[in-house]
Amino acid sequence: MAAHFVPYTRDIEDHEAHFEHHLQTVIEKTRRFIAGSVTASGTGRAVRDAHAKGYGLVRGHVEILTGIPPEYAQGIYATPGTHDALVRFSNGSPHAGADARLGSATGLALKIFGISGPSLLEDEPDTGTFDYTNINAPIFFCNTVEHYLFIQDLFLNAPDYFSQGRPGAHRFFTEFVTGKGTLDQDDWAWDELLAFLRLSQIPPVNVLLSSYWTMGAVRHGEHIAKVRIAPDPLSAETVVHRAIDPTSAPEVYRPALLAELQERPYTFDIQVQLCTDLERMPVEDTTVEWPEQLSPFVTVARLRLQRQDISGQDNLEKMDALSFTPWRVTAEHAPLGNIMRARKEVYRQSSIERHKLNQQPRTEPRSADDVLK
Repeated sequence: MAAHFVPYTRDIEDHEAHFEHHLQTVIEKTRRFIAGSVTASGTGRAVRDAHAKGYGLVRGHVEILTGIPPEYAQGIYATPGTHDALVRFSNGSPHAGADARLGSATGLALKIFGISGPSLLEDEPDTGTFDYTNINAPIFFCNTVEHYLFIQDLFLNAPDYFSQGRPGAHRFFTEFVTGKGTLDQDDWAWDELLAFLRLSQIPPVNVLLSSYWTMGAVRHGEHIAKVRIAPDPLSAETVVHRAIDPTSAPEVYRPALLAELQERPYTFDIQVQLCTDLERMPVEDTTVEWPEQLSPFVTVARLRLQRQDISGQDNLEKMDALSFTPWRVTAEHAPLGNIMRARKEVYRQSSIERHKLNQQPRTEPRSADDVLK
């Protein structure tokens, strides 16, 4: 029997009464962290409040495939073709420094060029770019901007907690589940804490070997989806520098990435999973992994990275000057859910503050050549 895909409608999202108030509080905390990062990060520059450390800016192209089933050939994937692209690989931590201190949550931010149609960013509607900001886990540890008020504090200050050994860790986990004392016991953040613990147990591997998911659900034309960028199996087999030991050197992820791309090209599959059951594949609960037995991922495009040398310091500087946001998309691919809505203005204000402090022009490139000549 053919799968029944849940149609996208505007009423599939919940709307929190105090969303805007909580959002402004998060934005102010984000600005303060970024301003303080100029001295605290050890880099002498303002860094992002998440994914602060980048491992390299990589050039590639996205090939949108022909013959995609119509339910998947939606939005930008309805038109086969090839587009230039840039990829930023990063660590998920808000801190810079030795890889061993940052954990093994990593990210793949993808910028696709030459996409027609206005973006959902009102201050740059006609740039012709389309972004994904994906993480190497199918779940996330925060569902609402209200909970992000305390989770952000814990996330930004996690090194201080864990530097105190077991007492600090106990205090971190207690304050996480209780919302730093703000939640009633019936509303304790158990699901979000368990998701955080799952993410903290991700084994360290070469960033080319990880799969990367959209943090939450997105619109997919007439449907609702999650998008995964997964290693092409044949490309993954060719990777030589596979396991990563963060304790072996201050820098381990970037050298492994450099070594692979200097020797051979690499391919990821861009895949779409459509929602078939809002109870088991919820939009508002990012701690729930959508079961693949209900709806498998279908490949709609390929991200191809050519053989290249990204070892120069200028590569890191050009990577630093870019902005990525899940809201730099067309309306057919709008992010969905409370925490995804919050990311729109948080990412925008974070980018504005970071570029201002670093005295960098904040302009969206029109092509990959504008960045990596």
